[in-house]
Amino acid sequence: MRYLKPLPQFIFATRWLQLPLYLGLIVAQAVYVFHFWVELGHLLTGVFAPAEGTKSLTETAIMLIVLGLIDVVMISNLLIMVIVGGYETFVSRMNLENHPDQPEWLSHVNASVLKVKLATAIIGISSIHLLKTFINAQEYSEKTLIAQTMIHVVFLFSAIAIAYCDKLMSKPSNH
Repeated sequence: MRYLKPLPQFIFATRWLQLPLYLGLIVAQAVYVFHFWVELGHLLTGVFAPAEGTKSLTETAIMLIVLGLIDVVMISNLLIMVIVGGYETFVSRMNLENHPDQPEWLSHVNASVLKVKLATAIIGISSIHLLKTFINAQEYSEKTLIAQTMIHVVFLFSAIAIAYCDKLMSKPSNH
């Protein structure tokens, strides 16, 4: 290992300041796991043992709860990508090369790949939210429906722009 002068060594060591951030995201992941189980409990209770004096959940209500569960899973996946990919890219190598559970994407992750993956995950999450809104459209104003659709379109264009910039930057130079 090459010895670094004190200032570069100090600057390089500051990457460990990100560790508490990743640990905080792990706590957020635990909150999402808890939230998932609470929502799954609501679904099962509503379908198999509705409260006295209430009807079983309608198909629309079941669909909305299931979409909510999918949303939680997608956000959880996003957290894993940020935690594992960010730690591996910006803090320290995890040395998982021979581990049987190493995620396939981790072997070629870098800041650029991580940005594209995060953008596509955000689009997926936004799609679930938009679908939930459209299924329950009567509960929302036209202004809200248009705003949510436009936000989703902005996410789409942003992801396309990020992917395009990544493609341009990764092209080998012709000179």
